[in-house]
Amino acid sequence: MKKTKFLRSAAVLSVGGILAKGIGAIYRIPLTGIVGGYGMGLYQMAYPLFCVLLTFSSAGIPAAFSRMIARETAKGADCRGTVLSALRLFAALGLCGSLVMCVLAPRMSEWQGESGLVSCYLCLAPSVFLVALIAVIRGYFQGRNNMVPTAVSEIVEQAVKAALGLLLAYRYRAEPIRAVSFCLLAVTLSEAAALCYLLLRYRAEPRRIALTPRRIAVSDILLSALPVMASGALLPLSQTVDSVLIVRLLSAQTESAVSLYGLFAGSALSLINLPATLCYGISAASVPSVSAGMARAGAEEARRRALGALAVTMLLALPCAAGTFLFAGQISRIYPSLPAGERETLATLIRLLSVSAATLSGVNTLAACLTGMGRAGKAAGAMLLAVLAKFALERALVPVFSIGGAAIAANVCYLIAFFLDLIYTVKKPKEKAYDHGRKSRNGAGGSLPAGEGGAVQGGRNARANRRGSVGADA
Repeated sequence: MKKTKFLRSAAVLSVGGILAKGIGAIYRIPLTGIVGGYGMGLYQMAYPLFCVLLTFSSAGIPAAFSRMIARETAKGADCRGTVLSALRLFAALGLCGSLVMCVLAPRMSEWQGESGLVSCYLCLAPSVFLVALIAVIRGYFQGRNNMVPTAVSEIVEQAVKAALGLLLAYRYRAEPIRAVSFCLLAVTLSEAAALCYLLLRYRAEPRRIALTPRRIAVSDILLSALPVMASGALLPLSQTVDSVLIVRLLSAQTESAVSLYGLFAGSALSLINLPATLCYGISAASVPSVSAGMARAGAEEARRRALGALAVTMLLALPCAAGTFLFAGQISRIYPSLPAGERETLATLIRLLSVSAATLSGVNTLAACLTGMGRAGKAAGAMLLAVLAKFALERALVPVFSIGGAAIAANVCYLIAFFLDLIYTVKKPKEKAYDHGRKSRNGAGGSLPAGEGGAVQGGRNARANRRGSVGADA
């Protein structure tokens, strides 16, 4: 992918992400005023389980599937058979995720100490199924280097969620639990609206005559996506644990545990995530760019493109982190309905978490680059170590520093993940003991992970390299 094409694709997704997240952030301001700190705590406590189930049913699909679609399109296939196979597979996984969420709703509510969360979980559960389908179609368009449907669908999601959520929350403002439940129902309806838009765009796609018509097996699709799904699963899973661990640790100190967690997860982290949203297009566009560099010129070119993507990410994220630290007090005032004490706590949390505005953006980009290099397992390992360190620090720091301890633990988590991902990106993989070119000529190239021996050095081995790359992705 040429540099201008990469930047254009990144810009489209980033603008769409900024508009979508901007709508989401603005939406939370009046929503906080309607449902209060307690309601926002309930709202955020329902999300971690939802995110975990999304991860196991759909997370990583746009990245993994776009990589597969790009390779198949380059060979002349229109990929519609592959899309249908993927839709069947992830529709089944998404449906299972929705059912699991319904079954676990009473138990999770009991663990979190809030019986009102049952209705929240039930209203949110259908979204797992819908998002699984959305992920496949977004991956198709991204693989064809058409980022507009992804960007527009994200804006549709947020606009519908904000409009319906505020309407329903205001209608039931006297009953916080019911108001939050209907806000989460609005999330489900917003996903349905985004899916309808994507399906219309997909049906409008011109049919192309495939030069090499072929449908990739469901098992191959799943195996290609599994490492990416594992890498993306850890952070949402850790947030689910946080919704139990942090609230329980705070409950031993104060009766405002849910409200404090709502300020941390619902307001402070949401604001800190905005720079990562600004850089989202870079991470999404990095997958096909790095993958193409790996296939055409080997690991050195892939590393060069990955470091270039990281440089652009930091160019955007570092000023955002500095501004977040310097203007934390002013930023907290966008929630005028919060009591003065809670607004002061929010400002402190924003200031503490400002470093994560840069490191989280870097983690997202580096993890995407590792996916493009065929090393998603490395990103998963780095995040696992980072999450374990976060849990240990939460247990040690929250009893001492209250909710500020959770912010410190989050900072350390993202710093560990960032530096480990950077090391894995720069470090050259160990050479295999066997002859790569001979393996490819014998048809065993498909066993080579792209980026970890799949790219064979030297012009005389270029054909073997291409065969190995195709085999690895198919």
